[in-house]
Amino acid sequence: MIMRLKNIVFTLTFWVLTAILAGAVLGHFRPDLGVAMEPLGKQFINVVKLFINPIIFLTIVLGISSMGDLKQVGRVGGKALLYFEIVTTLALLIGIAVAHFVQPGAGVDTTSAAAASQIETYQQRAADFSWIKFLKENLTIQVLLLSIVLGVWLGKYRRKERVIHPLQRASKYVFKGLHWVMYAAPIGAFGGMAYTMGKFGIGSLLILGKFMLTFYITVLIFIFLILNGIMRYYGFSLIKLLKYLKEEIFIVIGASSSEAVLPSVMEKLEQAGCEKSVVGLIIPTGYSFNLDGTSIYLSMAIIFLAQVFDIEFSISQQLTIFGILLITSKGAAGVTGSGFIVLASTLTAIKVIPLEGLALLIGVDRFMSEARSVTNFIGNAVATVVISKHEKAIDMDTFKKVVGV
Repeated sequence: MIMRLKNIVFTLTFWVLTAILAGAVLGHFRPDLGVAMEPLGKQFINVVKLFINPIIFLTIVLGISSMGDLKQVGRVGGKALLYFEIVTTLALLIGIAVAHFVQPGAGVDTTSAAAASQIETYQQRAADFSWIKFLKENLTIQVLLLSIVLGVWLGKYRRKERVIHPLQRASKYVFKGLHWVMYAAPIGAFGGMAYTMGKFGIGSLLILGKFMLTFYITVLIFIFLILNGIMRYYGFSLIKLLKYLKEEIFIVIGASSSEAVLPSVMEKLEQAGCEKSVVGLIIPTGYSFNLDGTSIYLSMAIIFLAQVFDIEFSISQQLTIFGILLITSKGAAGVTGSGFIVLASTLTAIKVIPLEGLALLIGVDRFMSEARSVTNFIGNAVATVVISKHEKAIDMDTFKKVVGV
């Protein structure tokens, strides 16, 4: 029993969870100090971001060059995009259905909302959004495309071993550096949670408690009904996968960003038996195009605001909103606040719900950001495992040994 307790105490998961609780306590009782802790969370995410593009580049180039089959690259990419579209569509539909059924916006007092002036920043960023700008500024997508091209070229290069060996050495050192950085995860989680509680407080939760509770329940329904159903269909256990990725899940909760664990989840899924090339294609792409948690939030938030302002949508209007969300939900990266910006851009496109309604959600958006990020993270992990199985690009013996089924 004592040895088991020692093992728990010396795990990263234990310290991340402890840091989250400590941050919440500090932010609640000393809001000023909690807000001052913001740089700890931000700097941790910034340091992790330094590893994201090198890892994506090395993983994809090495993975695709070892494939030697351009058709397989296209096939995996096509399956991934089809899977993303189907699952995010389900997420949007579930969000709309639950919001209609529960009516979380009915009877909400709009006078208790945050100051409307706070939404000016989001309005401006939403108004400036365009797909060309999104692709220009999204370095991850650019690195992804460049890596695919170089990987395909290298696969056909006769003397590719001369290039591959140095890249493999570089990959080893990059991942080793990442391991050292992840020891600072409890500090980042502490800073992120302390800031959230200090800045927004428990009071903001009470105002829109029904909407928050409805959102959290909907997210759990999606994870354990839809994602679990997909995993079971392909012969996997979602619970065992979640246990295997528990450290990453707690870091996401603390940092409120799924981007904080992108490099480590890629490494872990490779260690679990998924082929490097498949992991390298699906995880980075999924961070822009497979945001299940964000999709649920967007659909529920729009119906919620319509209920607050007593706006009834016709069937054609709801179909239009659904179509717009299918597009705008793909423009949210896995970083804190991106979901709120996309919501602003969606409301701008719809032109039915007053943009001032966003002020209602500012106080609680950060608290829902954790649930969005965790759902996005789990959704992409499931997508990688499932597509790997469908492509026969997974070592099942290794997966059973490392994760279990």
